[in-house]
Amino acid sequence: MSTYNHAWTPTDEQKEQTRLYQWMNKLGFKDYDAFHTQSVSDISWFWEEAIKELGIEWYRSYDETLDLSKGIPYPNWFIGGEMNVVHNALDKWAMNPKTKKRVALYWEGDNGDKQTFTYEELYQEVNTVAHGLRNLGIDQNDVVTLYMPMIPETLISMLAISKVGAIFSPAFSGYKSEAIATRIQAAKSKAMITADGFYRRGKTVAMKEEADLAADVCPSLEHVIVVERASCEVEWNEYRDVEWSALKKNVTDYKTEVKNADDPFMLIYTSGTTGKPKGAVHTHSGFPTKSAFDAGICMDVKEDDTLFWYTDMGWMMGPFLVYGGLMNGASIVMYEGTPDFPEPDRLWELVERYQVTHLGISPTLVRSMMKHGESWIEKHDLNSLKMIGSTGEPWNPEPWQWLFEHVGKSRVPIFNYSGGTEISGGMLGNVLVKPIQPVTFNAALPGMDVGVFNEHGHAITGDVGELVLRQPWVGMTKGFHEDDERYEDTYWSRFKDTWVHGDWAIVDEEGFYTITGRSDDVLNVAGKRLGPAEVESVLVEHNEVIEAGVIGIPHSVKGEEAVAFVVLKEKKSDPLLEEILLHLEQKLGKALAPRKVFAVDDLPKTRNAKVMRRAIKSAYLNRPSGDLSALENPEAVNQIRAIGLQSSQS
Repeated sequence: MSTYNHAWTPTDEQKEQTRLYQWMNKLGFKDYDAFHTQSVSDISWFWEEAIKELGIEWYRSYDETLDLSKGIPYPNWFIGGEMNVVHNALDKWAMNPKTKKRVALYWEGDNGDKQTFTYEELYQEVNTVAHGLRNLGIDQNDVVTLYMPMIPETLISMLAISKVGAIFSPAFSGYKSEAIATRIQAAKSKAMITADGFYRRGKTVAMKEEADLAADVCPSLEHVIVVERASCEVEWNEYRDVEWSALKKNVTDYKTEVKNADDPFMLIYTSGTTGKPKGAVHTHSGFPTKSAFDAGICMDVKEDDTLFWYTDMGWMMGPFLVYGGLMNGASIVMYEGTPDFPEPDRLWELVERYQVTHLGISPTLVRSMMKHGESWIEKHDLNSLKMIGSTGEPWNPEPWQWLFEHVGKSRVPIFNYSGGTEISGGMLGNVLVKPIQPVTFNAALPGMDVGVFNEHGHAITGDVGELVLRQPWVGMTKGFHEDDERYEDTYWSRFKDTWVHGDWAIVDEEGFYTITGRSDDVLNVAGKRLGPAEVESVLVEHNEVIEAGVIGIPHSVKGEEAVAFVVLKEKKSDPLLEEILLHLEQKLGKALAPRKVFAVDDLPKTRNAKVMRRAIKSAYLNRPSGDLSALENPEAVNQIRAIGLQSSQS
């Protein structure tokens, strides 16, 4: 039986209005589970039907849906098909008299600047920049690194690069030069597009100086294209630097390049715990189709809807926002700033202003908003919301309930969504034709053959195991860039022909999934597996705890023990920490409960508000931290390192 009761159950009318139900019905199914079984029994049939339902257009239709002659790790989709992602995300909407005046992009800057582009206006901008890129010598299959804030030029660049047949590689806007250089060198990028700077919390963040430091050690770079966003004074390299405005001379149409379905369009790097980052290779028919499917069919994004995911273009959810929205003919919102500046209601203000129907956020972001109270939400009319998406990390029950009750007024479903960069979207979700519980996922998404395996590779129910995929899917990364050995070792080396995702999960008898954490985060305390999220959920139940991060450290008797770090509402005191320790013991039992709880000012987080447990652990144990370039607040690591050193000496 499940731990939680159903929080949201669709009425028959709600269910029947979803794109998913209508599509299932058209294919002869009324029951989701039966439909899902068919979707993974015949994956060629399923993805061919998905392509039709999404209205994907081809320059030349494909001869065969799927070729597995190179084995399951290397599927080839839509053999012989010719297309370009830009045609499906932009051109076809801009050239249609019925849709060309529809808003494609709402943009808002940290400082309140605003811009709106219709599909027709965005098409003209993209054509102009495509001419400029081609005049610079950017050609088919050249790689262009994007080191950009969330501004309109970022979206325009992505689409223009694809239009000329080149490949874009987005990098997180908060990276320092070393992290950018590593990615440029790995991709052998020919050009980089950046900005002079951007605005964040009312301050100007310089970008070009970091971009220059990176460019100086990257011999493959021929051009650095600079968008003037923040009017910063910048050093200018006359041999390398190009003003964005200089690209925009030719305002005529640009004929979109014809590409093969499996040609790369995006190279996106994920941070490794050590060593060089992994470059996921995504194709014109892959990532955009999977993103469009998950947003459109699963999350029910329709042409009149507005999708806003709070993210950065260097994270997977940035491109997901773009293609999940535009491939479905919807509007998207891009926002440069932070959700609580200049006031704690900035996020809710954006939802109201742009009539957002689908909002995407992370659990950590919700926890940080909770501390401001509900009054900031109540100032705004959020009735436009149809769905709230959540990704990045496991939930704790209290913040999930807070979001559901206070933001969604107990009527808006929360779509928990888990997958990854190499997936192009989700493995698990909350499909809108089934009841939803707090914290959990109500289904494996259509076409995703998800299992939970024990150490012997057998499917299990009701116990923690490895989350796996048993068959390929559209959107699966086409290996790692120039590193197939690492790709195979990362995902395919554990069980034969099985993708091992790296998450621990439980599926119950009713088919609800719970992710308990990354399998390399999971603790083994006295022989019992303990997910950090389980302990963190207990901690945030305490009234004085805003958020928590839990790690495992070596223990001479138990093998491992849990150590907890908490951010408190009030000033820390020994009696309060003792009270929290007692609360843990009562909830988890003495054997599993952490014996050490440390109060910190903040937890190390990425820009998209995901707690980085790896950074906590390495700092506390005073070990090398690997790649921490994605961190928003490195000072949090320094505080934890000091606590660890003090603790080891006591």
